[in-house]
Amino acid sequence: MPRPTPLSLLLLLLLLLSSFFFLFSFSSQASHPRSSKWAPRFLGKFANPSKPNTQYRYETRYFSQRLDHFSFADLPKFQQRYLINTEHWTGPERMGPIFFYCGNEGDIEWFAVNTGFVWDIAPRFGAMVVFPEHRYYGESVPYGSRDEAYKNVTTLSHLTAGQALADFAVLLTDLKRNLSAEACPVVLFGGSYGGMLAAWMRLKYPHISIGALASSAPILQFEDIVPPETFYDIVSYNFRRESTSCFNTIKESWDALILEGQKENGLQQLTKTFRLCRELKRTEDLSNWLDSAYSYLAMVNYPTPADFMMPLPGNPVKEVCRKIDSCPDATSVLERIFQGISVYYNYTGAVDCFQLDDDPHGLDGWNWQACTEMVMPMSSSQDLSMFPTYDYNYSSFKEECWNDFSVKPRPRWITTEFGGHDFKTALKLSGSNIIFSNGLLDPWSGGSVLQNASETIVALATEEGSASTERFFSFLAVSNICLLLQ
Repeated sequence: MPRPTPLSLLLLLLLLLSSFFFLFSFSSQASHPRSSKWAPRFLGKFANPSKPNTQYRYETRYFSQRLDHFSFADLPKFQQRYLINTEHWTGPERMGPIFFYCGNEGDIEWFAVNTGFVWDIAPRFGAMVVFPEHRYYGESVPYGSRDEAYKNVTTLSHLTAGQALADFAVLLTDLKRNLSAEACPVVLFGGSYGGMLAAWMRLKYPHISIGALASSAPILQFEDIVPPETFYDIVSYNFRRESTSCFNTIKESWDALILEGQKENGLQQLTKTFRLCRELKRTEDLSNWLDSAYSYLAMVNYPTPADFMMPLPGNPVKEVCRKIDSCPDATSVLERIFQGISVYYNYTGAVDCFQLDDDPHGLDGWNWQACTEMVMPMSSSQDLSMFPTYDYNYSSFKEECWNDFSVKPRPRWITTEFGGHDFKTALKLSGSNIIFSNGLLDPWSGGSVLQNASETIVALATEEGSASTERFFSFLAVSNICLLLQ
């Protein structure tokens, strides 16, 4: 039987989505009173820093990368870390495929041990697995140290999606050349920001890969392509569908928090109620903390226990609402909120007090990216959202970015570089072999591609799915791949 063509390989991957587990997401640091600046992070600021037990094996390597791929200035290079496994690779003689995960905004090992889909299917396809780290994250920082790399606008200026994609392209090209694997097909993978990079890389460097699987990839969350209230409306729907009273309690809690904070010794009382490790200085910090948890809970609202972001039970939103609703009648709104939010931040019961400013995965670079090119307008509607009502204010956003980084955002750059407007026509004319997978309970699905653009630009969605837990045709997938690879 003839070997599958590159397109067949991609279509088979589409059928194997039943095993795919990867969050994005993403990503989040929103606020109340709402800062106009940050869209939620793709990855959790408070995500579980410990690495789960895993059977995945890989070798850690480093590649010398140019700091600026788009100039001929003699700038210092940096060492880009990447993880590689060739255990199941059938080699260049048999055109063994390369599964290439586009690294997100964090430590690459964290993604590698939480992206089981790629590892699960690699043996079936005889594939090499490669996880490159995104520049400025993890160990792949230029200028010799994180402090120097994040020092100012000049040293941060090379932290862009375009530079990251060029890193991936150069690394892949060099790797294939050294292994005499120029003819081996490459399939790109990614979730959240990594999913965006996978889709963009397929469009930007079509000769590098045969296709891409972009999960929970909000490539349309820019300018005025999707309504700015979409993200928080979907988060809120996750809670309202479980319990209207839970939804209403959360909606009431923001005003209750502000009123408590305005009282004499109110901040001290909030510190006590929410068991914070340090005395609260302003209510906004606590609002951010709560806002982040609700957003992440919607992203990882899996039906089974998981610990990608935090150790969580199955259906964690349901459990949060159960905690909130089951409190005795005399329980205050804020005490109910603490009971509910503890499902996210302390499900194991091992935490004695809570830090509001922890960043275990080194994601602060996302703030820079959000203030330069990743400008994702966000707002909160009055009726459908459980968050405080607010409108997106670009002027305020721009001012805050200048105060923090001495940089002016470029809100139209992403759509100029990668497209977005009239995406169906653009993707149909200029792209091929991209799978966009989404669970519609994932708040980032609202900014992703949910409609087929062509026969090879495919959108897959599940109504009851959260971030990247979509399930499709698992039995058919196994049957077909066994037949085609005989």
